[in-house]
This record gives sequence, C-alpha cells and structure tokens, in this order.
Amino acid sequence: MLHSAEAQEKEGGSVTRVSVGRTGRVDPAAYASALRPDTALACLQSANHEVGTVQPVAEVAEVCRAADVPLLVDAAQSLAWGPVEGEWSLLTGSAHKWGGPAGVGLLVVRKGVRFAAQGPTDERGYGFENLPAIVAAAASLRAVRAEAAQEAPRLRELTERIRTRVPRLVPDVEVVGDPERRLPGIVTFSCLYVDGETLLHELDREGFSVSSGSSCTSSTLTPSHVLKAMGVLSEGNVRVSLPRGAAAEDVERFLAVLPGAVSGVRETLGAPVMETAVRDDVLVVDSLGKRCPIPVIELAKVIGDVPVGGLIRVLSDDEAAKLDIPAWCEMREQEYVGEEPAEQGTAFLVRRSS
Repeated sequence: MLHSAEAQEKEGGSVTRVSVGRTGRVDPAAYASALRPDTALACLQSANHEVGTVQPVAEVAEVCRAADVPLLVDAAQSLAWGPVEGEWSLLTGSAHKWGGPAGVGLLVVRKGVRFAAQGPTDERGYGFENLPAIVAAAASLRAVRAEAAQEAPRLRELTERIRTRVPRLVPDVEVVGDPERRLPGIVTFSCLYVDGETLLHELDREGFSVSSGSSCTSSTLTPSHVLKAMGVLSEGNVRVSLPRGAAAEDVERFLAVLPGAVSGVRETLGAPVMETAVRDDVLVVDSLGKRCPIPVIELAKVIGDVPVGGLIRVLSDDEAAKLDIPAWCEMREQEYVGEEPAEQGTAFLVRRSS
C-alpha cells in the first residue's frame, strides 16, 4: 500500500495519510475527516503484523460508504483467524500468511463494486493462472479456518501471559499494541537501553527465533515506520509470533531466558563514555556519532544530575533518536520539550519533571 501510494504521488496524484494512536489503532472519526470529495480509494489494514493491533474495519467501512468511497482492506494477517467484518469494497490476502503456497495472492471484490483488472493480460483478457497453487491456497485457508476457533483462545492466553509477565520480569519495558483488540498469536515489546538486533542474536543462541521492528537494524538504521507512527519506543524491540501448536512450555522457557538476555545486552551497552557539560544552566549530553540506544542510555544516566525543572540538551545525529528520546520521556514521565537545530545533528531538549 505504501509503495502504491508513493507511485500515485510520483504520477501527480495526492495521498492523505491517517494517523494512529499509541496502540496502533486508527480513529474512525479521524478517518472520516480525511475523506475528500475527490477521494478515489481508501485503504486500511485489518490487522497489523508488527504489533498485532486489529483495526475497526466495520466502522471505517461505514464512514467510507457514507462518503461513497470504496474501501480496500489488506487482510493478509487476519484472514486465517476469521472473516473481516464490515461493508468493505475490496479485500486482499496472501496465501503464505496462512501456510499456503507462496506467490499466490487473493483479491475479493464485493458484489456491486465496479472493478477493472490492471496490468498485463493475454488475448483472452486473463493472466496465466497457476491453478494447482490457487486450489492449494483455498484448501489451506479452509483448513486453518477450521482450527481457528479452538486455537485462537489458546494462543491468546499464551500471548497474554507474555504481555503480563515481561514487564514484571524485565525493568523498563514497554509492551506495545492494543491490549484487547489484537491478533491471537502476536505480542510485541520494546526494552529501554537495548539494541534490538543484539538481543535477537542472544535469544537465537537460546533457541528462540523472534523478530524485531527495532530502530537499530543493521541494514537500514532507521526506525520501524509502524512504531514511529504509534509514537512508541523503537529501540530493543522484540516481536514474538507464536505459531499454531506453540507449547506453553516453550513460552515459559522464553520467559525464563529473556531477563538474562536483556541484562547481558544492557551490561554490554551500559558503560558508554559520556561527554557532558553545562552551558547556560542546561546540561549538554554529546551523543554525536553514537547509535541508539546509546543516546537514551546517556540521557537516563544524567537525568538525576539536574534539579526538577532543569533542562538536558542531548546532541545526536542518529535518526532513531527522534523517536526514542520522546518515547523514553513518555515512559519515564519526563517532559519532552522538543528538538532544535545544532551545528551537528539535532539537539533534543528534555526537562526533568520528577
């Protein structure tokens, strides 16, 4: 969807993006306000694969219907768990998401919706379909749907166990995503003062394959656009996706291993050489050239050195700091004043509140 939107803008069209709250859920009223008389198409995920939040598709579909705008729903992540409610116009899915063959997509067009296929076709007006794969995609979806009613509550209980106990076992953790309206098998949390990729390697050594939406990925060094849109902590991010049949014993072992893994990473990163100074009654932390979570670690180490109401100016040239420093302030109940230009990088101003 994002790539299609970028292509639309490059061709001279316009795109309106609707923001989400800290749980990753869109407000139907905000969605309604974003619709214009010339809006040609509205798009919405049924559920997000990174944080598990389920969107209010039925409510958004209603405001789109009232505005006479077709709604396209990306249901790739949720189709395995049940139908998508609401009077949407178009719906897409991908078979590999529910264990079917890779490379098979699904497009559902509601009766009464005018639709014309785009892209190359043969002389008959149809592409060359891989019929065996298409049949396999339908059969696999039918099979997982038959198990969903029993498996979903079981996986939901296991992910709730992780959501509840991780903050008790590991200090300075933010569990992200909607706590109630979420997919059964996904739970995501972010750990302060931890590099996400390093933590993934530590967990991999213990036999756990998890993912990360971390700001500090080795390939891009940029924050996850999902976590950025939510305004939550991106550093030290861990996404646990429980497969069908996941055992409670594996979850318990994960919870037993996690505290030590986080502690080890924090210990490795916990003693940076900090350059601090006081200028005009403002404590300056020079984190230039250092990647997250180091700027946040350095901020946390000096917050107690200023009086309540005092200012700290953190200098950083890491793109992730624009997300992680405000998120740290939200978690630690400190005031994020804002950012301002600096000779190098950006200066982030934080006021001690308590």
